[in-house]
Amino acid sequence: MPRDCPPLRVLTWQVHGNYMFYLSQVPCEWWLVTRDGHPPGYAGRTPGFPWGANVREIPESQVPEAQVDCVLYQSRRHWETDRHTLLAPAQRELPSVYLEHDPPQAHPSCTRHWAEGVSLLVHVTPFNALMWDSGEIPARVVEHAAIVPADIRCSARRSEGIAVINHLQRRGRRLGADVYCELQRQAPLRLIGMDSESMPGGLGEIAHAELPAFIAEYRYLLNPIRWTSLGLSVVEAMLLGMPVLGLATTELVSVIENGRNGWLATDPQQLAEVMRQLSADRALALRWGAQARATAQARFGIERFVRDWCEVLAAVTTSGALPSGVRASSLA
Repeated sequence: MPRDCPPLRVLTWQVHGNYMFYLSQVPCEWWLVTRDGHPPGYAGRTPGFPWGANVREIPESQVPEAQVDCVLYQSRRHWETDRHTLLAPAQRELPSVYLEHDPPQAHPSCTRHWAEGVSLLVHVTPFNALMWDSGEIPARVVEHAAIVPADIRCSARRSEGIAVINHLQRRGRRLGADVYCELQRQAPLRLIGMDSESMPGGLGEIAHAELPAFIAEYRYLLNPIRWTSLGLSVVEAMLLGMPVLGLATTELVSVIENGRNGWLATDPQQLAEVMRQLSADRALALRWGAQARATAQARFGIERFVRDWCEVLAAVTTSGALPSGVRASSLA
């Protein structure tokens, strides 16, 4: 672990379970705000993750008395509402980071980010930083990382492909529900995730601890999502040695190279042809998967991720000098 990471107490919220687990590898104390019933956004130490002792829960009623050094916001609700209703005035003046997980959901290039006054805005992909109009808010990119079990690698034993998306039917076109259904009719394809049983080929939700071994038997990962940053399921699958197929949109175009570690297209029919090819050729899937793993190891390693976050937290909580690569991300 980096030696220059300050021993901070960081108050935040559980928004994305996998991401929060990877973020908890940063050697700080992470205090997760919880609410009765553990609803979304207040789930705390989500079951299924091997949380370390540096991650603790704090009920929202105790937040105003918490002695913390920094606040990490991860959703608009927490920034615009909880910041004022849960935090004490002194806590609102603490160094703060807003972690933006998604590209803008309204206009794809002219949506102004709302986190005016935050110490630093962190985007999870260069694509996010490009699309948001962040005005004069200091911003930088910290790219994803993931961890997969060292003893699990893609076997491609099954001829089907697999998609990993929660509530795909409800989330509709943005997540590519129509693309998934079209491709599922043309090639062997399965879906896992919350409420996946409501979709053709859906197998239900798989526990997080069982997920790597489960998907590693499939031939490739399909990512039908039209508009996102870069799904952690893509990075995790690549680290397992799975090729990735998807739409040639968003950050994915900087990760996948056709015929090397997967295939991207804006025409679903091209993807259907490649899906059928991989289903018939296990050796090809394994070759592409080996290159996918090499790509992910070079770009999405947990050591780099931890170093980047240590740099961010040290900068916003010490001298006030922002880390390298910080800029106002408006391109106007």
